Amino acid sequence: MASMHSYLHLWRRIVPAYAAGYFLSYGLRSVNAVIAPELIRDLGITSADMGLLTSAYFLAFGLVQLPLGLLLDRFGPRRVEAALLLLAAAGCAMFGAGQTLTTLVLGRALIGVGVSSCLMASFKAFSQWFPVERLPSLTATIMVAGGLGALCASVPVEAALPMLGWRGMFFLFAGLLVASAGFVLTVPDKPALAHSEPLGQQIRTLLGIFGKRVFWRFAPQGCLCSGGFMAIQGLWAVPWLMEVNGAARADAAGVLFLMGLAMLTGFIFVASCSRWLSRHGIAPMTLLTLGIGMGLLAEATIIADLARPAWSWPLLGLSFSLSNIAYSQLSAAFPVALSGRVNTALNLMVFVGAFGLQWGIGAMVDVLTGGGHDRAQAFRITFSVLLVVQALAFAWFMRRPTPQTRQLLP
Repeated sequence: MASMHSYLHLWRRIVPAYAAGYFLSYGLRSVNAVIAPELIRDLGITSADMGLLTSAYFLAFGLVQLPLGLLLDRFGPRRVEAALLLLAAAGCAMFGAGQTLTTLVLGRALIGVGVSSCLMASFKAFSQWFPVERLPSLTATIMVAGGLGALCASVPVEAALPMLGWRGMFFLFAGLLVASAGFVLTVPDKPALAHSEPLGQQIRTLLGIFGKRVFWRFAPQGCLCSGGFMAIQGLWAVPWLMEVNGAARADAAGVLFLMGLAMLTGFIFVASCSRWLSRHGIAPMTLLTLGIGMGLLAEATIIADLARPAWSWPLLGLSFSLSNIAYSQLSAAFPVALSGRVNTALNLMVFVGAFGLQWGIGAMVDVLTGGGHDRAQAFRITFSVLLVVQALAFAWFMRRPTPQTRQLLP
């Protein structure tokens, strides 16, 4: 009983603060999908410009992943996340006040850097304070917070736009991020233990991860499949629904809400049922494979218009929640001490993919419309090309052997 009381006391002091940060992180990742029509109209920009503007978040987020792992190990999650959340607040203020595309791109990039630690810092903090058997449920709590952030970046944002406008929305985010940074500073701290390993050795070990064949089994599907979903959810879902399916913006936001709800349901399912499924012969790798395959099927259904958007888009969100199992499966192939660096290395691939694809989708749509296709045709062709390269990444993933043992780095 005393142990449970101690656990709940720590839970209340630590988990809500990190969950709040990840909630805001996911909301900022997804919000441009709803406000895209206003941004294009107010700024007079092209689809390619819109892709660059929104994907700057992913590029900055991805590029900071490798140094982030080192910072978390050396200085601890509390200090690192609080400082970066303040940087994200500055980025939101710059975005809300910006008058040029360049200023907004820089603001969006600052947001990406600022929220880059929200998930990984929580993982680091949980591993410091809680026993290993508690980590799956704690991880699920954080992922649920992210799912709620995605939900709030859909219908609630669409409803608030007439009152706040897109600029006011980002000023509101700035204030919430400052509050979140203060919240994180209230959590207990624990001295970092990474100083026992020289920085040079940490960097060599990190680079060694990229030399392992098992890493390159997971990296392509992370880059193209998970990154592709993030590119679509974070920007192109609502333009597709409006310009290809002819939906009103409120209806498109409603579909985005359903997609986020399905993603949230998937996170809860993985957290609560994965151990039970494993005991009955359904391994996490099976769920991961099912998730990727289901995502490709959902995209094909969307492109061919084989089902109502209210069914096909949530299926895509559900598949993405299963694809996140890749982090734990890749980490299982390495020593536990390297798990933070392994996760940030894979995260780099995912977010660089999201950046390139989110920008590339807009650029290809512009090229096709300039060549005589209407925008609906341009979107269908572009999404079809994306589906083909994702299918190739999935085929590569399927042909590689499943790692059975931890692989030590030299």
